Amino acid sequence: MKILVTGGAGFIGSHAVDVFIKSGHQVVVVDDLSTGSELNLNPAAKLYRVDIRDARLEEVFEAERPDYVSHHAAQISVRISVQKPLEDAQINVLGSLNVIEHCKKYNVKKLIYISTGGAVYGEPVYLPCDENHPVNPICQYGATKHAPEHYLFMYKQLYGLNYTVLRYPNVYGPRQDPMGEAGVIAIFTGQMLRGEQAVVNGSGEQERDYVFVEDVARANLLALAKGDGEIFNLGCGIGTTVNELFQRLKEITNYQLDAVHGPPKAGETFRIYLDASKAAQELGWRPMVDLDEGLRRTVQFFRERLAQ
Repeated sequence: MKILVTGGAGFIGSHAVDVFIKSGHQVVVVDDLSTGSELNLNPAAKLYRVDIRDARLEEVFEAERPDYVSHHAAQISVRISVQKPLEDAQINVLGSLNVIEHCKKYNVKKLIYISTGGAVYGEPVYLPCDENHPVNPICQYGATKHAPEHYLFMYKQLYGLNYTVLRYPNVYGPRQDPMGEAGVIAIFTGQMLRGEQAVVNGSGEQERDYVFVEDVARANLLALAKGDGEIFNLGCGIGTTVNELFQRLKEITNYQLDAVHGPPKAGETFRIYLDASKAAQELGWRPMVDLDEGLRRTVQFFRERLAQ
């Protein structure tokens, strides 16, 4: 089968591309390389350097006629969404709608949409959050990532477009940008390996659900054949504080400095972790890489990159 992966040169999208190719599928990537990199891209994938908001997206669908679409391309930074809410909405809402429209027009069998479990729920009413938890995002990013879920439900009802929504937790691992806005594990790892001062935003008692990137990539493969018209949380169901992450990474990297605390980030949920039992039951998905192993593999990746 032919699968189009938007954002397929990005951190998570490139791992999804790898999983699809390893499983014998033909993969086409749409990525404007604004945050992605050709260094991440599997050489067996065909790249179109196109913005998902661009009218040229139709040329890709016309030429490639994909069977499935895995839609990872997005504006992913909470901080940028707060600072530039119009740009955030243009990419995450209008860009996604452009993808959805072309899936409808070119008879795509299924669209796998990547949403966010870390931001759609806002401050949790109960923990861990399951898919029935109220959706009350407290940042623009959470709102713009949630909006396409409504479009997908509507497009299935009106036009028969099949879909599965995967609400990702906090994803970490190789290829994440240590200089980027998102990804505290990558940021800490980069700072520690370079011997720079690591800064914890706020108290450091914020809790998140951290899942290794290869695990969430695998969920995309499972969703090709299962979970039609459904929304699934991915997660380990356990909260880990930023302070705990700092200490674990400090030991792995042999970092010599103590953390310095800076101001908290606006719009960030303080405590969130997800119930992924529905994904276990209906997709057969469970995280396979625990946090300690995932952190070691992540640090090793960045060590090797710095040594190049």
